[in-house]
Amino acid sequence: MQRQFEEGTTLDRFIFETTKTHADATGQFATLLRQVGLASRLVSARVNRAGLAGMLGATGEKNVQGELVQKLDIYANDAFKHALEHPGVCAAIVSEEDEGPTLPPERFHSGRYVFCMDPLDGSSNIDVNATIGTIFAIFRRRSPEGTPATPEDILQPGTEVMAAGYVVYGSGTVLVLAVDGQVNGFTLDPVVGEFFLSHPDIRLAPSAKTYSVNEGYSYSWDPRLRAHIDGLKRSGDGWRARYIGSLVADFHRNLIKGGVFLYPATQENPEGKLRLLYEAFPLAFVVEAAGGAASNGSQRILDVAPSSLHARTPLFIGNAEDVADIEAALR
Repeated sequence: MQRQFEEGTTLDRFIFETTKTHADATGQFATLLRQVGLASRLVSARVNRAGLAGMLGATGEKNVQGELVQKLDIYANDAFKHALEHPGVCAAIVSEEDEGPTLPPERFHSGRYVFCMDPLDGSSNIDVNATIGTIFAIFRRRSPEGTPATPEDILQPGTEVMAAGYVVYGSGTVLVLAVDGQVNGFTLDPVVGEFFLSHPDIRLAPSAKTYSVNEGYSYSWDPRLRAHIDGLKRSGDGWRARYIGSLVADFHRNLIKGGVFLYPATQENPEGKLRLLYEAFPLAFVVEAAGGAASNGSQRILDVAPSSLHARTPLFIGNAEDVADIEAALR
């Protein structure tokens, strides 16, 4: 059941009201969401003083994706894992930064939920003070609570996502949460140290005239997609390009203002580059709850079943009619 909340509602009050009717007598889901808020505040504080804290720059290592690891990547990854493993709410934590899932130590309870995250999306932008963020999805485990998580608990299709969201660390810190078919945004007041509802019940119109894509790779796209984008530019219908170069930042702008984000397959990455479990699934869950759509070009993203922990996908996401037009062009 969707509820209407007034601006200024705290995240804690929102979580209490939203989860009090859930079939979760232990309160694990509410605790999990509160811990996400806590970790987000920790990461926000460190991002805002990264230069003073000596957190800028790379560590010199590469993660499982083959990408250079930034110091803030490590901090964000550890902050979320430490916040989530001890309350006994998670059976497993899946991170872009880790080759395998993190299971809670034996001294902690193995909880009901699987948490999948990109702890610091866009981290290559850290040193130039561009917008970065955290992306996450929450699944309900399939195996019995209190036992070690299994691969079946983790490799679930997107249709099994029960809540998802992201945090934007920019001019302000905004946590966007999709739960119970509704999307709400909360802005962190750094003085009080609390998130307050600032973007209630976010909804997307059927169509917009903004697209976000790195056209530097257009030479390597499917020719049908290249023709579709060229057609938008020549149409005279007022289409505009808006591209920041950080997935969470581009998606957030399009969610608030309208637009479609494209990260297509290329000759170099025929399977796409974005990861299903902790990038495509959570953003697809958010956009559908807001009335939009997400596709890999031929299939609804949330219908896909991941083949591995770090499975990749093309992604076309935003206003529903615009995503449908891209699918039609690729057919």
